[in-house]
Amino acid sequence: MESIETSIQDVFKIKPDFFVDNRGFLFEAFNQSRFEDAIKQKVNFVQDNHSRSFKNVLRGIHYQINQVQAKLIRVVQGEIFDVIVDLRKYSDTFGQWEGCILSADNKEQLWVPEGCAHGFLVLSDVAEILYKTTNYYEPQFERCLLWNDKTINIKWPIQSEPILSKKDSLGQSFKDLDYFFKDLGTQG
Repeated sequence: MESIETSIQDVFKIKPDFFVDNRGFLFEAFNQSRFEDAIKQKVNFVQDNHSRSFKNVLRGIHYQINQVQAKLIRVVQGEIFDVIVDLRKYSDTFGQWEGCILSADNKEQLWVPEGCAHGFLVLSDVAEILYKTTNYYEPQFERCLLWNDKTINIKWPIQSEPILSKKDSLGQSFKDLDYFFKDLGTQG
C-alpha cells in the first residue's frame, strides 16, 4: 500500500498493492494496520456505505457538524471526480479544495479526514462507490456546501449542469457554512 499526500493537510490518496495475472487480479482493499500506518493515525470505522449513480450525477458536498465523520472512498465500478474541501479553521489549507479521479480501474482510494466536506461527480455511464465512515450518519447534523460556490471555485470536469438532488441544489455558500475549530467544534 502506498500513501500519497495531497495538497490538503491530512488528506491522502491510497494506492493498494495490485496483483494481476492470467486468472484475473487480487488486491487488499483494506488492512487496518497498514492503513493506520499510511495515514499516521488510529481510526475506527463504524459504517460502510455503497452508492450507485449515473453519468453527470453530482453528490455533495457534504459533512456533519456533530458526529463528525472521516471517510475512506473507493470506486468499484466506473469513474468519478472526487472532491474534498477543507473546513478546518485551524488547518493551513482551510478553504482549499482537492480533486482527483477515482476509478474501478486505478483502484485508488481517498482518505477524507474529519472536518472536511466531500462530494463527487460521476464521469462514467454508471459508478458504484464504497465508503467507510468513522461515525454514523445523522441527517440532522448534515450540512452541504453549494457545488458551484464562487469562493471555493471547484473546477468540475463537466460542460453542462450536473444532476443534483434537491438537498444538494440548496447547499450553502462557503461564507455561510459552519466551520471546524481545533476540538472539531463548529461556529455558525
